[in-house]
Amino acid sequence: MPTLLPKDADNNPIPALRLRGTGGAHTIAATASSARNSTAFNAETQVVSVYATGPVYLKFGNSAVTAANTDHYFPEGVYYDFAVTGGEVKGPHYTHLAVLRFASDCTVYISEKE
Repeated sequence: MPTLLPKDADNNPIPALRLRGTGGAHTIAATASSARNSTAFNAETQVVSVYATGPVYLKFGNSAVTAANTDHYFPEGVYYDFAVTGGEVKGPHYTHLAVLRFASDCTVYISEKE
């Protein structure tokens, strides 16, 4: 698949989106109860980067989304990019991320990219 992104020495595309300024950084305390970002992602945000200080379950959705232990497992110490827009054909633009701790309380950091 062709890409317009710059490539590294192994010919892999390098993500080249910029961090959103004011309001683009979110922090969620992952506890025994589902929690989500309090401020919605900007309508122009295409990707969010996620980093967790402990393993969590996560789920993207709207302002009512909740995470459960049947949702996607996300390990600690991994910095990963997720698309939050599916385009007209693939679905809605996600505005929130819900998290639930796996074993012990931790913190989830989210950075919006455009």
